[in-house]
Amino acid sequence: MSEPEFSLTTRYAVMTEEAIDRKAIEEAGEILKRGGLVAFPTETVYGLGGDGLNPSSSKKIYAAKGRPSDNPLIIHIWRLDDLPVIAADIPESAWKLAETFWPGPLTMIFNKTEIVPHETTGGLDTVAVRFPSNKIAQELIRAGGGFIAAPSANRSGRPSPTLAKYCREDLDGRVDMIIDGGQVGIGLESTIIDLTGDHPEILRPGYITEEMLRQVLGDVRTDTALIDANSDVRPKAPGMKYRHYAPKGELTVVEGDAEAVVRRIDELVREQRAAGKRTGVICTDETLAGYDADVIRSTGKRTDEASAARELFRILREFDDEEVDVIYSESFSGKGIGQAIMNRLMKAAGQKIIRIEK
Repeated sequence: MSEPEFSLTTRYAVMTEEAIDRKAIEEAGEILKRGGLVAFPTETVYGLGGDGLNPSSSKKIYAAKGRPSDNPLIIHIWRLDDLPVIAADIPESAWKLAETFWPGPLTMIFNKTEIVPHETTGGLDTVAVRFPSNKIAQELIRAGGGFIAAPSANRSGRPSPTLAKYCREDLDGRVDMIIDGGQVGIGLESTIIDLTGDHPEILRPGYITEEMLRQVLGDVRTDTALIDANSDVRPKAPGMKYRHYAPKGELTVVEGDAEAVVRRIDELVREQRAAGKRTGVICTDETLAGYDADVIRSTGKRTDEASAARELFRILREFDDEEVDVIYSESFSGKGIGQAIMNRLMKAAGQKIIRIEK
């Protein structure tokens, strides 16, 4: 199937949470109400917003991103009172989570009400809902009617944007407006928890960790299975089925003892350079001096995994800017927010990992 043609004139507005451009927000809200699309900042990554209750708006989101239409969208709200409008059978656990983590980087999955179109939910009878804490996002959602469907504001499969310039790179001419609110604070998409089953289940790790959720709910499980990209099973949450976050260069994760990882990555870099490839390495401050690649980027101190989360997608985009052909990344802990970092890295790498045995 050929890609649809896009010929929109994308408008731009620059603001901060401390100095919101009310006129631009109202203009953006009118765009959303008319069925148009607006890219905007949240505390996690930039989102690509459309009216979540308008089937044609959701179709436009899928088209602008080049996103499979069975990959569900998250509906963003700006006040808790609106949750029952789109979510049915809300369990007590949801109110406990909302009291602790909303507004914030947590998405909850519920059975949907009739008002939510299947075009927004990827054909499912469930709906993913988030209440973002970013003030620009809240004001836009309010101005746009209160229910804004918004996946990340990038072409499907590309690294999620943490700066507006990457929205522009992917979506200029495909959307009506881009709101530049500066660099986002967290840098990874929200944690997703499914509340429709017998037990709360994490479908996508994020800044809100399993440990944090267990402190509120007690029994929380994590879906550790990866859905085969060739499977006919519909994904219940964004990012469960399809390859995501991929840079243009080929990415491989290398896991093992720190010194052994540095040695192995340097060997691989030398091999790729000999083959005429431009090389990149993702590392931490502690190992930065040990590498000799064409482009080397540190995520910060290894003990500061919040920094790694914030920097990861920007680094992947910078490798594209530097036209890197092959990338090697150190691994992260797999615990707490490290679990979310590894989830994104492995999806970006298409599950390619080299494990160095002791």
